[in-house]
Amino acid sequence: MSRPTVRPTAPHEPHPARWRVLGFLGVAQLMLILDVTVVAIALPHMETDLGLSREALTWTVSAYTLTFGGLMLLGGRITDLVGAKRVVIAGLLLFTLASLVTGLAGSAGMLLGGRVAQGVGAALLSPAALSLVVALFDGEERNKALGVWSALGGGGAALGVLLGGLLTAGPGWPWVFHVNVPIGLLIVVVLAVLLPARVPTSADRPRLDVLGAILVTSASGSLIYALIAAGERGWLSALTGWLVPAAAVGYVLFVLWQRRARSPLMDVRLLARRPVAIGAFLILMATALMIAVFFLGTFYFQHALKYGALQAGLLFLPVALATMLGANLTGRLLGRWGGRGLAVAGLTVAALGMAVPAVSMNPVSVVIGVAVAAAGTGAMFVIASATALGQVAPHEAGIASGIVSTFHEFGASIGAAVISSVAAASLAGDTLSGFTSGFTVAAVASAVGAVIAALVTPGRSTAPGHATS
Repeated sequence: MSRPTVRPTAPHEPHPARWRVLGFLGVAQLMLILDVTVVAIALPHMETDLGLSREALTWTVSAYTLTFGGLMLLGGRITDLVGAKRVVIAGLLLFTLASLVTGLAGSAGMLLGGRVAQGVGAALLSPAALSLVVALFDGEERNKALGVWSALGGGGAALGVLLGGLLTAGPGWPWVFHVNVPIGLLIVVVLAVLLPARVPTSADRPRLDVLGAILVTSASGSLIYALIAAGERGWLSALTGWLVPAAAVGYVLFVLWQRRARSPLMDVRLLARRPVAIGAFLILMATALMIAVFFLGTFYFQHALKYGALQAGLLFLPVALATMLGANLTGRLLGRWGGRGLAVAGLTVAALGMAVPAVSMNPVSVVIGVAVAAAGTGAMFVIASATALGQVAPHEAGIASGIVSTFHEFGASIGAAVISSVAAASLAGDTLSGFTSGFTVAAVASAVGAVIAALVTPGRSTAPGHATS
């Protein structure tokens, strides 16, 4: 996962327990990453036990990622104001309590409310935790610590599907959420003891841009609601006709407010730069395609083929390996090939992979096609971060990273919403046509993305010499 907003600090006396702190913060961050995809395998079981509609199933994914992404930059600002230690502990406690409530849910309302609360906790915890990592390490040690932090995102999302299969097949789907409770409480206690009362932070203490956070989250929520509702009401329905323009107006108002606010949530001028804008586009595409793969795959294996949760989870093992392989290979080639060639290659590979189950829908084709597509999306995560962060000044790196992180979460929300509506017939019935349509749309989107990447992604002359994920 990409890095939220942080600012480098001045050199200071190293904290004696800094590596232990990094370990516990890393586990906490891994929980946040896993919770994007860990629910994928559990969704069919939650649907049966709670009587969830297709819309509620989709919101189970999108409510978390939308809240997480929409409030992440605000969480970074709160960290600057009240201190990283307080925000980390508060965010982790909220995330842990919300996980308990979500696992105890007996209705769609309680489930979605818990997921929203998890997203709020994640939006506080993630930027504050990374702020601590930056504050506690200096020089080469900081680079190593950030490398460990970044590595959590490489296989974390795919690991979530495997873990979801184990938990759902074992103690049951509530433990997809309950497993966070003992781990979260343990980390809270340890960090309360290990962390110093005051951790060095930036001297800059901006005001909270609450209005900016409300505008961007509301606009994104309107867009996601329109995309989810299209599965039943149609893509050209009156509801979609109202909500999509409303979302567009919300985004325009957000941009206008960011240009006027004294302490804006996001530097929109930075987003207007081509490398940052392309990086945001690529990370959104990669995350949307990844979520589409998990969403389609888990329902195809469990709903259509009646496989158990553990068997479905194990079938995603090649996906996890392919994701990490694609990311690793891309990191090695980025300096020689440049961002443009690898972006086109990654999206083309994703398109080819998605096309396999679209043409031939059977278990072998789905596993092979999804694994191939995962290799392409794994490459995209590296390229997106490297493109966005490779050409910004050091003092702008935190802001650019926060933008990429926000688009990462929004991509998950959009991917779940679109693919759910496209595949609605198969999610709600016994036909395979919806799954075929879903993989077809994903393949076409990847191919279109490859064309866009070929036209606008910076080439080797402006690509960074190494990847940052």
